[in-house]
Amino acid sequence: MIRVAAVAAVILAASPASAAVPITGKWFTVEKDSVIEIAPCGPKLCGRIAKLLRPVQGPPFDRNNKNAALQNRPLLGLPILTDFTEQGTIWGGTIYDPRSGKSYKSKVSRNPDGTLKVQGCIAFFCQTQIWTKAT
Repeated sequence: MIRVAAVAAVILAASPASAAVPITGKWFTVEKDSVIEIAPCGPKLCGRIAKLLRPVQGPPFDRNNKNAALQNRPLLGLPILTDFTEQGTIWGGTIYDPRSGKSYKSKVSRNPDGTLKVQGCIAFFCQTQIWTKAT
């Protein structure tokens, strides 16, 4: 009996701590103005604007991008989550905000209720949004 307990203890100790819950799928942004589709892109995860739910002011292009060469990219299909990798219990990568034309470090994780916690961070300061599953 002691031997079985010892083997079980070794197996439990060798198993990974916690893994990040998958975040793939389609998600409504907090403003409910677009749907973001998160899917694999190579060995990482990326998120693109899959659908615009409200008309945008002006042409639907990435006009606020600081890089003039990218300002004619259509918003539809625009990558806003890039290079996301599993980092323990969260996914980490970069988020792009087409409203400001700026990119931020980002952390994304699933909440127990199935929603998605999306954070854009500068240093230790993060802004959090909650995205809901799109059907």
